[in-house]
Amino acid sequence: MHPGARFEGFVLEALLGRGGEAAVYRARPADGTAVVALKVLGEEHRDLHSTARLAREFRILAALSHPHIVKVYSHGAYWMAMQYLDGGNAGHLPSLDTRLAALDQIAAALDHAHRRGVVHSDVKPTNILVHQDFPSGGAVLVDFGAAYVLAEDVWHRPSQILASLPYAAPELLQGRLPQAATDEYALACTALELLTGQTPFPADNATALVDAHLNLPPPEVSHRVPWLSRAFDFAFARAIAKDPDRRYASCSEMVQHLADAIRRSGQKT
Repeated sequence: MHPGARFEGFVLEALLGRGGEAAVYRARPADGTAVVALKVLGEEHRDLHSTARLAREFRILAALSHPHIVKVYSHGAYWMAMQYLDGGNAGHLPSLDTRLAALDQIAAALDHAHRRGVVHSDVKPTNILVHQDFPSGGAVLVDFGAAYVLAEDVWHRPSQILASLPYAAPELLQGRLPQAATDEYALACTALELLTGQTPFPADNATALVDAHLNLPPPEVSHRVPWLSRAFDFAFARAIAKDPDRRYASCSEMVQHLADAIRRSGQKT
């Protein structure tokens, strides 16, 4: 489909991105009302499994009402209309201060989802979109396609790892059930990338990356990033502890500890 094409009552304006099964377009209803992000399954991915997964994502998001979780409006068999964010992903934020604010907002969004029994399971920088007017709109968590619903999925272990490896918690890689702490681990890895430009375990290939998440100790980030302190190392090490029970009690608490460590180091934001 191309800009100007019509699809299910929408006029497509631009291609925003393309994933494994779907493309996302900036689109506008034919009546000219507010712009939306339109997620459309590719023709080769319109089987029962993919359409059920899209419907499930819509249902999960419709049940989560939070200012920093993407809003959904309508859906059909092969598409879903969502809130449009005009500022790109969180990696485009211009300062340390705005990135910390975005992390705090996403932590609150995840905690909200966790209280309702939903684990996102694929937290990463590209799934955190922002408003161009960041002070007014802030950051928004998107893409719940891999989400795990505790009440529904408790007897079903994931058949494959859908999360992105640079941010994947050990328990996810071991085929264990995702939990709130799984998102906390991924958010901590995301935070490190947004704050320093580096993920915790740089690796040359997927096998080495999986081994690092499972076996390597948390990195001493202050050794490679001079403006970070040992207090940050300690907070980050707890956030990505191999044992999920040893991590922070919530994503918000984790982000607060990381931010406090940065501010105590005297780093200007």
